[in-house]
Amino acid sequence: MSLIDGGIEKVRAFELPAGIWANGEYVASPRLALIKWRSSWDDKLYQIYVNGQYAGATLEVSQRQMVVQLPTSLGAAVRIEVFAVEADLAYTDFSSWLDSTVTDNGRVRIVLLRSQNLPAGSTAQIYSDKGMGQIDYDNPLEDRPIRIWPAWQDKAGFGLSRFGISDFGFDSAGAVGCGKGCFGYGQFGLDADTLEWISEPMDAGVYKFAVRISDQAGNESVSSETGEVTVTPQVRPAERLSVSSFDKQTNQLVLSIS
Repeated sequence: MSLIDGGIEKVRAFELPAGIWANGEYVASPRLALIKWRSSWDDKLYQIYVNGQYAGATLEVSQRQMVVQLPTSLGAAVRIEVFAVEADLAYTDFSSWLDSTVTDNGRVRIVLLRSQNLPAGSTAQIYSDKGMGQIDYDNPLEDRPIRIWPAWQDKAGFGLSRFGISDFGFDSAGAVGCGKGCFGYGQFGLDADTLEWISEPMDAGVYKFAVRISDQAGNESVSSETGEVTVTPQVRPAERLSVSSFDKQTNQLVLSIS
C-alpha cells in the first residue's frame, strides 16, 4: 500500500476562527480546520483524508500542517487521518484503499461485485455472527433477499436484452460503461458494477459476516465470509467545552462540559 501511517504522531485539529473578541469568545469560520502533526519522515509528503475522502496534500517535505475543509457534522465527530506518501504519489487519491467496511456512524458496509457471471434471477442474503464468533445461517439480517438483477436490462447474455438492437456481439444494451463500474473485474469488454449493503447502527464489538448468493431455484451458487470486523460507534462531538481548572505544578488541565 502506498499510504504510510507509521512514524506519524500527535495529530491535532484546530478550528479556525473568523474573529476573536476581547473576552476570548470567537466567531467560527465554518468548515475550516488547521491540522498539525509530527513525523519521523524527512523525505515524504503527506496526505490528509477527512471521513475517508481525499482532502489534500502538502507541498514540501518539511511541512507539518495544512488547512482542510470539513463537512458539516452535527451528530458525529469528523474523522481526520494523516498519511505519508512518496512525492510522486502526493496527488493520487487512495481513498478506495482505506478500510471502508465500517462507516463513521457504527454501521457496517458490505460491497458485492455484481458480476455478469451471476445468473439471472439470483438473490443475495447477508448473515452475521452477532459478535458471538459463529455465523448464524438460519437467520438472515434482511427479511427479503437482495435481488442481484432487479432490472432485466442490466443482465448481459444472449436473448436477455433486445437481440439485434444491442452492440454487435453483446446482447446487453444496459451494460455498465467502461470505467463506470469496477474496472477489470468484469468480463472482457464489459465492465462490472457493485451492490452495497449497509447495516443498522451496531453496538461496539467484533463481528463476522457472510454473503450467500442463490439462483432463481434457490440453489446456492456463491458463498463467502468476511474476516473479523471491529465496530466502534462514533463518539458524539463535545459541546460547550470549557476550562474548569489548570494545575501549573502538575501541568494538568481539567475540562468541563456544560
